Amino acid sequence: MFALKPVMLGAALCLAAGAAVAASCSDTGGGYERWKSEIAAEAAAQGVGKRGIAALMATSYSRETISADRNQKSFKYSIEKFMQVRGAATIVKQGRRQKANNAQLYAALEQRYGVPAGILVAIHGMETAFGSYMGNTRIVSAISTLTYDCRRSDFFRPHMMAALILVDRGSIDGNSVGAKHGEWGHTQFLPGNALKYGVDGDGNGRVELNNRIDALASTANFLRQKGWRPGQGYQKGQSNYAVLKEWNAATVYQEAIAIMAAQIDR
Repeated sequence: MFALKPVMLGAALCLAAGAAVAASCSDTGGGYERWKSEIAAEAAAQGVGKRGIAALMATSYSRETISADRNQKSFKYSIEKFMQVRGAATIVKQGRRQKANNAQLYAALEQRYGVPAGILVAIHGMETAFGSYMGNTRIVSAISTLTYDCRRSDFFRPHMMAALILVDRGSIDGNSVGAKHGEWGHTQFLPGNALKYGVDGDGNGRVELNNRIDALASTANFLRQKGWRPGQGYQKGQSNYAVLKEWNAATVYQEAIAIMAAQIDR
């Protein structure tokens, strides 16, 4: 039986009293080195320790991350085109094998969190092709670059602070890699979500999202905490469909996950 010990990495970050004025942002990389000193003061005021600050100061501006952030074209496709481009048929085919080969794990996850296998399998397949590609961009550099960039600075700032706390705790380090937006592990958690919803799925006392069991348990925990109702449907118009928006805000992504999950769960 798979251990599903719910060891949480941490709670949501709170602003410290008297925190430094928020650091500036920019649309170009020219001021990034100066910005690091500004944001380091803000991070220290929010409780980030020496290891986290050192990881921040060692980051570099990620042009690959900015390019990826500016070119998310697939989310503008029709559902048919999106599923074709993302390889939905392959995800379903391989996903059915994943479910069959790991039936005990998925049954345990559903018993604990109420999230059916199809949803977890579809997300796993969509995000990293079942762990075959989890990214090659340094997480702390990526998330710091997105915080520095003006386009969505306010959204990414808490995730950057969370990434630095994850460094402090030894969960990741400055060289840990993930996707181009700083997502980590098999199902691509942003650092703030990893900090808040990460679960020790295999019972070894650590939350390691590059570990498949931890990542799947954490994904199920995230969905449950966001309002997933055990035993309820997840197609359009059903109670759990809205919860998929918490995982990814793109409507075409939500619809694709619901469709693929139903095909996997048949």
